[in-house]
Amino acid sequence: MSIDIDRFRVRESDEVDLGLWATKTKPLCKSRKAYKGLLQDHVDALSDQQRLLYASNRHALLLVFQAMDTAGKDGAIRHVMSGVNPQGCQVFSFQHPSAQELQHDFLWRTTRDLPERGRIGIFNRSYYEEVLIVRVHSNLLRSERLPDSAVDESVWQGRFRSIVDLERHLHANGTRIVKVFLHLSKEEQRKRLLARIDEPDKNWKFSAADITERSYWDAYMQAYGCALSATSTADSPWFIVPADDKDNARLIVSQIVLDALEGMKMSYPVVSAARRRELQAISRQLAK
Repeated sequence: MSIDIDRFRVRESDEVDLGLWATKTKPLCKSRKAYKGLLQDHVDALSDQQRLLYASNRHALLLVFQAMDTAGKDGAIRHVMSGVNPQGCQVFSFQHPSAQELQHDFLWRTTRDLPERGRIGIFNRSYYEEVLIVRVHSNLLRSERLPDSAVDESVWQGRFRSIVDLERHLHANGTRIVKVFLHLSKEEQRKRLLARIDEPDKNWKFSAADITERSYWDAYMQAYGCALSATSTADSPWFIVPADDKDNARLIVSQIVLDALEGMKMSYPVVSAARRRELQAISRQLAK
């Protein structure tokens, strides 16, 4: 079964109003058993594609995950990428920038961790934080020590242009970029936060900061809408994945990643005739 992901894609120049995008869809599978089977099919296919990516060594894949707290980024990454060889996949989580990182432009710290050819890189949060949390909390922008002339409303359009230019450059040089926004409803977030309090084995996940950030929900939805509208392109699209149902979200994400890899049309390197003869000679030696 292949999932049609086209309805979750943000088209270039679309004006995104997240209030009009679903946070939940009809179950993609009729039973838990069917869900596990389909997810495993996706995981197996992703493993095959990851080996191709590594062997061909011509491309890289960058997966960008953004979401509100409790939307399930960690779980989606863990389940979807469970069959991928750890040597061919790197996950980076970006929190508040360090003092050193604040001494550089806003793209510097993430650019250092871009995936090499043949590998998959996963950004759990990313350079997009610089047009999201920094936009919602203006004091963070002032802490970046920008020139006074750069700190006004035009800074966001400038950052959008910088992001689009970076992603175009990466695409032209072999890095395929897929961006996923896990779209959670405010009510579902409330339930998940309560679960973190009520269930002892989830207490470690709870942070009072989550409640503080929740009070900025509308500002975040507006900031996300602006970012998705300005930076979703044909080559580096955003996908808005309904995240109220974790099983559905993981199936959609796995299909998005699989489609991206299969779209590269990769193949194993062709062995030359001379190399084939060399291998056959070695095989004869080993057979003695």
